[in-house]
Amino acid sequence: MRGAERSGRARLRDLIAAFDPGLLRLVAGLRTAGSMFLTVTVLSLLGAPVTHLVAGAITAMVATFAIREKQRSRQAVTLAAALPVALTSLSLGAVLNSRVAVGDAFFVVLIFFAVYGRRFGDRGTALGLIGFQVYFVSLFVGATVSSLPSLCGSVAVAIGCCALMRFAVVPVTPAGVLERLRLAFRARLARLLAAQEELLDAGPDEAAKALAEVRECNARLHETALMIQARLSEGTADESTARLVQRRVADAEIAAERLGLLLLTARGTERADTLTLHLPGAPVPAGGSLQVRDAAIDGLRRDLPALRLLVLEPAARRSAALAQVRNRLLGYRDEENLPAAAPAVQDVYRGIGEAARAVLGLRTALEGPQDESDDSPATTRSREELDAEDAAIGGAEEVELESQEQLTGLRRPTTRAAVQVTVGSALAIAGGELLSTQRWYWAVLTCWIVFINTSSTGEILVKGYRRLLGTVLGVVAGILLAGLVGNHTWTAFALVLVFVFAMFYTAPLSYTAMSFFVTAALGLLYTLLHTYSLSVLLLRVEETALGAACGVFAAAVVLPVPTHQRTQDLLGTALVRLAEVTEAAVEQLSGGPAADLLDRARSLDQALADLRAAVQPLTHPASPLRTRRTGARYVVALLETCAYHARSLAAMAELLPTHPSIAADPRLRGAGRRIVDNIGALSARVADEHSRIPVVTGRSIAALLAPGNAEAPRYGRITDRVLRHLQRLDEAVVGLARPLDVPRTSPADG
Repeated sequence: MRGAERSGRARLRDLIAAFDPGLLRLVAGLRTAGSMFLTVTVLSLLGAPVTHLVAGAITAMVATFAIREKQRSRQAVTLAAALPVALTSLSLGAVLNSRVAVGDAFFVVLIFFAVYGRRFGDRGTALGLIGFQVYFVSLFVGATVSSLPSLCGSVAVAIGCCALMRFAVVPVTPAGVLERLRLAFRARLARLLAAQEELLDAGPDEAAKALAEVRECNARLHETALMIQARLSEGTADESTARLVQRRVADAEIAAERLGLLLLTARGTERADTLTLHLPGAPVPAGGSLQVRDAAIDGLRRDLPALRLLVLEPAARRSAALAQVRNRLLGYRDEENLPAAAPAVQDVYRGIGEAARAVLGLRTALEGPQDESDDSPATTRSREELDAEDAAIGGAEEVELESQEQLTGLRRPTTRAAVQVTVGSALAIAGGELLSTQRWYWAVLTCWIVFINTSSTGEILVKGYRRLLGTVLGVVAGILLAGLVGNHTWTAFALVLVFVFAMFYTAPLSYTAMSFFVTAALGLLYTLLHTYSLSVLLLRVEETALGAACGVFAAAVVLPVPTHQRTQDLLGTALVRLAEVTEAAVEQLSGGPAADLLDRARSLDQALADLRAAVQPLTHPASPLRTRRTGARYVVALLETCAYHARSLAAMAELLPTHPSIAADPRLRGAGRRIVDNIGALSARVADEHSRIPVVTGRSIAALLAPGNAEAPRYGRITDRVLRHLQRLDEAVVGLARPLDVPRTSPADG
């Protein structure tokens, strides 16, 4: 019974970890709602009026979510600096509240410097945000000079409660976050394997749905891998450990993705294209399914769940049965242990063996030495390979990537955003006061918010649309809740806390949902301040629409960054990073000096993540440009395909010094040069639309390695995999020529 309870708790923990990697959203929601609760409790015990409770609660919320630094010491310094910033902003708001023209002018200046502060990193961003929001609070509660001392006390209490919640009640350390992200990666890896099990047995009618689930699970696993990589430097004891974990996470991700590709190939009549795993809506390869009674297929139905068990099983649990499962799966790395089956099915077994090795390496890196008492020779050999790789990784030197051009003046993104927000806010103030001389600041707040974490006109337009939609829905909820709550102050505060928690828990998932909860909470705050009415909530919608429109207008007219330009810049960066990874990996596989490829691969992943975010306005369902939407999705999918093969080549290149079955081949250098040159042609076209440098097509990569009439060399299984990755990378790079309008040529044309 107890074992079943523990198993149930473990499944629930894994489910939560997969849904909220690192519990980052849960922590954000608990901290923010908890800070507000503590603030309201302390102020109510001190006999503060409702306006002070509201001011303290909003200040606590802002001081909690504004601070994004990872180190606790830096968080403490920023929080300490937040108090004088907040008090100064509140005091100026109270003094200037009755001086409309001067107050408006100061608000515009404050907005400029608050946004400009983003160039000074997380601390500048946090202090600028706190300064702006506390000035907004002074307008919201109608602060006056006479009420200033008690309001300053409320703000000080809020900052103190925020510190107590952050450092004592819900403390978070970088190592703890990394540990929870590790659990999330494990849970999402298990979910991907479960999706692959469903794909294995999916019939023709269910195959498309099963493949879509595999794509989604691949994306979620990659997202978690990026989150882990972003926190390795703070969450690990030293650089060597960080690099080891980074390598093992990348290995596990590549092995799992490759296993899915092999399953797709085994289902069809020909080798599956990697693009199928990355392009939404791509059809399932033709050829049927594996819904047959066959010993080899039945073995896959047994071994895929077994691999998932290896991922999920706690390291502390020692089991002879589990050791036998691990030994069997790792044994598939040896040809003599493969069952008699079609070559494509045997490839799936090999993929399971490589995935089991990746899981073993990941668990060793994250959890320390594992029990070796029941190891088979195949498992012992895998451990020895991993130990040799660990030693090589520990001795590698960090590579310094080529730095990007440093922008200055109005070309600097922070300066440009500061000017845009300032102009948009000035327009919002003017228009907002025409709608209401009392609540014009809602338009300014919306204009400010739509610029947060956006870099192009399209992104601002989409964010403004989502905020307006969430506000309209929130107004409807606010009308219903205000009628239900009435004059019950503590019921209203309790609901506000629930909505604040929901706001921060859903923020990374849906900006519309976050806006809904914000507006619903504000409706309750209006009730507490006895200023609630239907006309007030409708005015909120009007001010929100005005603020969004002012933000979009400023972004489109003042130093605009069109979505096309933004995506082209990021596309060029992604292509440069792809060329760097490919060139370095091929050079090492050709016998060149060993180089660290981890940072290059991470830089490529980040460039792709930035590009995916930037093309969202083009791929949004509301976008009227259907052709561009389809083209953007296709280009991103092709780039993700290229990145997968480049990462795989990099992973095998790093195995070269320690893996006995991989040997350098100087002939790869020429084949790799064609790929890198083609990526350069794509980059030139992206940078200059008049460029006519062609992409060169020609013989397959394998043919390039056997020039003239020489007999084609006999390749081993690992070398075959290198050739397949090079070939698929070459095809994907050439495939990018059509959507990017790059001419193609072949040696015969010359």
